[in-house]
Amino acid sequence: MASHRRPKQPSRTRVTVLTTAAAAAVALSANAADAAPREKLGKDEVKAKVDKLYEQAEQATEKYNGAKEKQQKLQREISTIQDGVARGQQDLNKLRDGLGSLATAQYRSGGIDPSVQLFLSSDPDDFLDKASTLDQLSGQQVEALKKIQDRQRELTQERAEATEKLKDLAATRTELGAKKKEVQSKLTAAQKLLNTLTAKEKAALATEQARADRSATQRVDLGDAGSASGRASAAFAAARSQLGKPYVYGATGTASYDCSGLTSWAYAQAGVSLPRTSEAQTGAGTRLTRGQLQVGDLVFFFNDLHHVGLYAGNGQILHAPRTGTVVRYESMDTIGGPFMFGVRV
Repeated sequence: MASHRRPKQPSRTRVTVLTTAAAAAVALSANAADAAPREKLGKDEVKAKVDKLYEQAEQATEKYNGAKEKQQKLQREISTIQDGVARGQQDLNKLRDGLGSLATAQYRSGGIDPSVQLFLSSDPDDFLDKASTLDQLSGQQVEALKKIQDRQRELTQERAEATEKLKDLAATRTELGAKKKEVQSKLTAAQKLLNTLTAKEKAALATEQARADRSATQRVDLGDAGSASGRASAAFAAARSQLGKPYVYGATGTASYDCSGLTSWAYAQAGVSLPRTSEAQTGAGTRLTRGQLQVGDLVFFFNDLHHVGLYAGNGQILHAPRTGTVVRYESMDTIGGPFMFGVRV
C-alpha cells in the first residue's frame, strides 16, 4: 500500500540558514565585482574630462551670477519700496491727525446752528466772517479726506508690490542655492578625477599648467590693431594689469575673477557699468563679426554665450578661462567652444 505521508518540510532553522548563506553569497559576489580593478584613465584622458567639468562649472557659474545679481537688485527694490511705505504711513498719520483737528475746530465753532447765530449776533458782518470760516473748514475736511483715500490706495499698491517682490526674492534665493550646489558638484567631480592620478602624473599636469599660464601672461604678439575707443583702451589696460590673477567662480576682483567678473571690472575702471553675466553683457553695445574686432571689444563664445573676454588683437583674447587657470592671453581658436560674435561697448 502506498504511503500517504507528506514529504518532510525543512525546518525553519534550516530555511533561515540557507537564506542567509544565499544572501552572503550574493553580497560576496557584488563585493568581488566592486573590488575588480577598473580601467585607470591616463593623464590626458583625466585632463580632458576635468576640462569638460570645468566648462560645465563655468556654465553654472554664469547662471549663479545672474541669480545673485537678480537677488541683489530685488533686495534694493524691496528696501526702496519699504522705505516709501514707511514714509507714506507717516504722511497718512499726519493727514489723519490734521483731519481730527479740523473736525474738532468745526465742532467748537459750529456747535450752534448758523441760523440761530444770525439772530444772536449783534454784528452781521461778524457772522458772515464766521460762516465763511465754517465753509472753509468743511472744504478742508473734504480735501483732507480725499488725500487720505489717495494715500491709502498708494500704500496698498506699494505693499502688494513689496509682497510680490519678496516672493520673487525667495524663489531667486532657491535658484541661487541650486546653482551654487551645481558649480560645487562639478568642481568636486573634477577633483575626484584628479585624485585618481599618481603623484607623478599630478606633478606633470601642474607643470604643464604653470608653463601654459606663464607663457600666456607674458607679452604675446598682438599685432598693431587699434583700440575700439578710449573707453575700450582703458578697459583693456585695466584687464591687462590683472594678468596672472586666479580664476574663482563668482569673483569680481581684484584678488580673483571669473570671466564676466573680469570684463565687468575692467570696464568699470573705464567708467562704464556692464551687467554682471556674460549673456547680459551681449546687449551692452553693437554686435561685430570677427573681422570687425578691435582691441577692447567684448568677445563671446559657446552657443549659450557662457564665456566672455576682451579682444587683444591678432586673434588673441584676454580673459579669465576657468578653474585652475589664471587671467591670461589665449588664441580665439583654442577656447574650447565656437566664437559667436563680438560687442563694441
